[in-house]
Amino acid sequence: MSTTAGPTVVRRQLGRCLRRLRSAAKVSVDQVVANRELGISRAKLYKLEAGQHPVKPQDVVVLCQFFGASPDEIKRLTALALATQGSADAAIPEWFQLYRDLEQVAASIRSYEGEVIPGLLQTGDYARAVYQAAQPDDGEEAIKHQVNLRMERQERFFSRRPQPRLSAVLSETVLTRLVGGEAVMQAQVEQLRQLGRRDGIEIRVLPFSTGGHAAMAGDFRILDFDDPDDPDIVYLEAQIGARYLQKPSEYDEYQRLWRLIHAQAVPLKEFSP
Repeated sequence: MSTTAGPTVVRRQLGRCLRRLRSAAKVSVDQVVANRELGISRAKLYKLEAGQHPVKPQDVVVLCQFFGASPDEIKRLTALALATQGSADAAIPEWFQLYRDLEQVAASIRSYEGEVIPGLLQTGDYARAVYQAAQPDDGEEAIKHQVNLRMERQERFFSRRPQPRLSAVLSETVLTRLVGGEAVMQAQVEQLRQLGRRDGIEIRVLPFSTGGHAAMAGDFRILDFDDPDDPDIVYLEAQIGARYLQKPSEYDEYQRLWRLIHAQAVPLKEFSP
C-alpha cells in the first residue's frame, strides 16, 4: 500500500503552479521580494514554491495578480491554497481527509460503485439516508453536519475551473435499492439524469443482464492528475480505512478493469430496469 500526506500533495502541486506562473511572467525572485506591497520574503517564496508549508489564500491572490494570472487561474489556485490548510473535521475520518484533498485537485475521477451512489452525485436526502443506515444512533445535529459536509464537497468540486471530468459506472443494484424510500430514490435518479447531461460528466449503468463482470471484487476510484509530477492514484475504501495505490502495475490493473466494465455498461439515459 502506498500513502501520501493529503495537504502535502496539494502544497507541492500549488508550489509548482506558482513557480510556473512566475517563470511564464518572466518575474525573478528578486522582483517579488523587492515589491513590498506583496509582503513576500525570499524565504517565504522559496517555501511556497517548494510546497513546504500551508499557504494563505491571500498570498496566492497577490502573487497571481502580480504574475498576471487569469481570474479562473486565481480561483483555482486559491482553492488549492485552502486545501493546503489541512483543516481537520472530527466528523471526517483521517484516512478520508486525504481523499477529500486529492478529489479537489484531480483532473478526472472514474469510479465503479456496486452499492451506493457516489458522494459527489448524491442528493441531500439520499446522503442523509445513507448516513442514517450506517449510524442509526446519531442525533439530528450530527446527521445535518454530515449532509452539509457532503454538499460542500460537491460545491467545491463542481465549481472548479477548468471543470474536472467525472465518470461513474453504477451497478444496477445502486439504482434499484430504495435507499430512503421511493420518493428519495426517484429524486436521486432524476438528479443523476440531470448531472449526466453536463459536459464532463458521464454516468453509466452495469445491468444485471451483464452477469459476471470484472469489478465483482469491489468498488474502486481512479484519480488522474494533469501534473506529471503527481502520480495517478487508485482509491479503495473500506469501513475503517482506505488504500491509496500508486504503483504503475496497480494502476494498470484497475485501468484494465475500468475498460472492461465501461464497455459493458450502458449510458444512464438508455437504461431501463
